[in-house]
Amino acid sequence: MVDYLKYSLERAVKTIAQTAVSVLLASEVAGLIEVSWLDLASVSGLAGVISLLTSIANYKKAADGK
Repeated sequence: MVDYLKYSLERAVKTIAQTAVSVLLASEVAGLIEVSWLDLASVSGLAGVISLLTSIANYKKAADGK
């Protein structure tokens, strides 16, 4: 269980980083100073939460033998 939790947290952190980079690259902003850092953090954080919840759901499904 502990290993799975570590894996899930690592996956969530990677998802947050990937989402942040994607938002930066997809924005049509001229420079990093003009980026809405609050929006970037919000979108990235939500992606991390979804990743973590997906991992939890998959763990319960695997534990049930499905």
